[in-house]
Amino acid sequence: MSSDEETDPDILPTAPTEPVGDARAQQLTKLVERSQKLMSHAWMIRTFVKHSDEVEDFPQLNEMARTIFDVFRAVETQIHDPAGYFKTVRRKLGKLQAATEQFAKDAWHASTHTNFQQAVIASRFLVEQLSELLAAAEFLLPAPVAPPKITLPRKAALPQDDSQGTTA
Repeated sequence: MSSDEETDPDILPTAPTEPVGDARAQQLTKLVERSQKLMSHAWMIRTFVKHSDEVEDFPQLNEMARTIFDVFRAVETQIHDPAGYFKTVRRKLGKLQAATEQFAKDAWHASTHTNFQQAVIASRFLVEQLSELLAAAEFLLPAPVAPPKITLPRKAALPQDDSQGTTA
């Protein structure tokens, strides 16, 4: 084989090219899959909290379990629509973060056991990771198109009539 044949572009294999939209769709699908894996960890936090003996004395711990349930149910119906999925994550993330911070305070009062400490760490990690996935998804999603600004025509100002009882 001569060196001319080695550099001939017709001989070199070409990498399959994908339309940009397909590549973005695949990336978004992978982000949804990663998010679902995170949500499986969230479900385990929920299960731990819900079944812990300390909940009887500290029912406020259930707020974390309820919030995880709410987020989980909201996103699970959107797994085939990445744009809708991450729109839902964006809507629910603030509530999850607030519940996580409250859980960190409540868990400390309920128990200093390692299980509770680890559940707090896992909850904070969950929020952190979901935030990062959301940022990555928003980078890939098309920017929302704002509706065009509508300017209504103004009424023409009526000419002032100087003849209202004044004489010149």
